Amino acid sequence: MRLQSVRLTLKKTSAVLCLLFFSVGCFVYSQKQPTIHPPETIAAPEEILPIVAPFDMPQLKRPEIPTQQFDIRDFGAQEGGLFKNTSAIRSAIEEAAKAGGGIVLIPKGKWLTGAIHLENNINLHLVKDAELLFSQDFDDYLPVVFSRHEDVECYKHSAYIYADGKTNIAITGEGTLNGQGKPWWGFKETKKDVEKLLYEMGSKGVPVTERIFDGSNGNILRPAFFQPMRCKNILVEGVTFLYGAFWTITPTYCENIIVRRVRIVTEGPYGHTPNGDGVNPSSSRNVLIEHCEFDTGDDCVAIKAGRDNDGLRVNMPTENIVVRHCVGYRGHGGIVIGSETSGSVRNVYAYDCSFSGTDRIVRIKTARGRGGVIENMWFRDMRGDKIAMEAIHLNMLYTGKRFPVQPLAKSTPQIRNINFAKISCTSGKSFAIEMLGLPEMLIENIIIDSIDMATAKGIACTDVKGVRITNARITAPTLPIIKIVDGEDIALESMTYPADATQVLLVEGAKSRNIAIRKSGSLKSAQRVSLGQDVPAGSVEIGE
Repeated sequence: MRLQSVRLTLKKTSAVLCLLFFSVGCFVYSQKQPTIHPPETIAAPEEILPIVAPFDMPQLKRPEIPTQQFDIRDFGAQEGGLFKNTSAIRSAIEEAAKAGGGIVLIPKGKWLTGAIHLENNINLHLVKDAELLFSQDFDDYLPVVFSRHEDVECYKHSAYIYADGKTNIAITGEGTLNGQGKPWWGFKETKKDVEKLLYEMGSKGVPVTERIFDGSNGNILRPAFFQPMRCKNILVEGVTFLYGAFWTITPTYCENIIVRRVRIVTEGPYGHTPNGDGVNPSSSRNVLIEHCEFDTGDDCVAIKAGRDNDGLRVNMPTENIVVRHCVGYRGHGGIVIGSETSGSVRNVYAYDCSFSGTDRIVRIKTARGRGGVIENMWFRDMRGDKIAMEAIHLNMLYTGKRFPVQPLAKSTPQIRNINFAKISCTSGKSFAIEMLGLPEMLIENIIIDSIDMATAKGIACTDVKGVRITNARITAPTLPIIKIVDGEDIALESMTYPADATQVLLVEGAKSRNIAIRKSGSLKSAQRVSLGQDVPAGSVEIGE
């Protein structure tokens, strides 16, 4: 039974204490910070529109969760941001689970808590102007739980919101989840040896149950914000996430996931969250990410599938991912695949997204030792502005150099069957497109159509095969406009470039062959095509 008089007294006391904390500048990060207000709404229809993808994918629906409500105040929660409500929230979840599921209600106000663990059929719902503040006491995320850290399995501090093996779970509403993650951030800079230890454990096949990082001897790995493990039917809708300790939303080994109308901020007036990624599906399938807004210090959407030997051991792919109608500001990449690709990533369709101030629009990255196949992807109607690096980047040399050539093995990654259409960049500081394959494993079958790029450099392709670029408008001052090194079976057609470009195409490498450029202005007579001395005779065809 709710005790109204007691609650009123507690509210008044909490309000006084909050004012005291603010007056001495000790709230949140030991200094008063500006308030970040989420947008009134991220424009999106209430209905989840049908998914039409170039691969088989189920029509995802919100999980069916009972609508009965369990107000955390009825379980002893106290508003104000000073009293830890972990037990109250846990009790509300337990009671809802016993009743067959329901809505665990977070009312208006500030509510401090430690780790929240969801059960089957639970919707954690934050009303408008509700704010969950996550404790800065590391012990509030113990005991350790089964997890993946940078896609290597281990036991570490619980994610702020965690679930393992659950069905029908959700985080919804118009409220804010404030991670207050700054105390964790120093472990990125000062505790790299701990991450190195984890990677070594994965490489050597140390049993996962022995990979325990509980804070003893300084062995701490930062927790994710929301990390469901081995769950099914997941919804995150409407809420705002602020400044966690690490990656924000990272479903791992999960199925049927919807993330929509979500705002994620990890870069701004509170500082910079190291590895502050937005949404990172890992070894999961059937994922819809739509109508989201990212203001991140790292990747907006990063699709992953396991790291190196540990990922090869698990061998679970990520597949059937649709990303649509999203925007991103700042951060390393808009839509990113990798670099953790060991279990393979396939069937990705991203369209109608805009990114401003990110390093890239689309980035696919992997490396020797990762293994896995990155294949069957479509990127369409993507827009970029103020792009700091390559607008489109396919890179198999993420952690190494091109030479020496290495023998093929299970750990050799592959990139193939990637499609781009209607991609534009109004300003970019590096290449419009750069592709870096491996001499022992070429990037294969890349189709690029209808792109418009105003960038510092044009197109560079190394160790590629089966590339077709059509209807490309490249405005770049740096010459050559297009450079190919050891490229096979390449067709360039209907290319537009600056009229005063004296060198349009440069081809190098003894393995370059079957390269054709057609319908791209006067090239032969103007001698705008250059060939390296080691390029075999007859390898390049120029058509008017």
